[in-house]
Amino acid sequence: MNLHELSIETIEAIMDALPVDISFVDAEDRVKFFNTPHHGRIFPRTKMDLQRKVQNCHPPKSLSLVEKILTGFKEGSREEARFWIDLHGRKILIEYSPVRDAHGTYLGTLEVTRDITDIQNLQGEKRLLDEQNLR
Repeated sequence: MNLHELSIETIEAIMDALPVDISFVDAEDRVKFFNTPHHGRIFPRTKMDLQRKVQNCHPPKSLSLVEKILTGFKEGSREEARFWIDLHGRKILIEYSPVRDAHGTYLGTLEVTRDITDIQNLQGEKRLLDEQNLR
């Protein structure tokens, strides 16, 4: 099935079912999309954030870094930016990736944020066919 065969409602439901927070900022640095995961967002967003410049969504002390990342994505000199922080006793991973079309033209930036605390604590294996997974 091609993406264009999915309704907007289905695409939004898919985005909200993901276990991560996703935000998309367009080539003019404006927030154009964010999902609303069932578990709640780590960094809450409201509809008022849509169309805002992404620079206005970050604390002033991080603005120069945000600008550096976006400039690198736009120029093609950077293909990712990854950070992790401790927040309320949890380890939070924040990843930025440039979004480009088939010709390499910069379309914007994707931000994916997730709580990796439980992932960091994984040990051994838990396979799909393990009976414990069926409960």
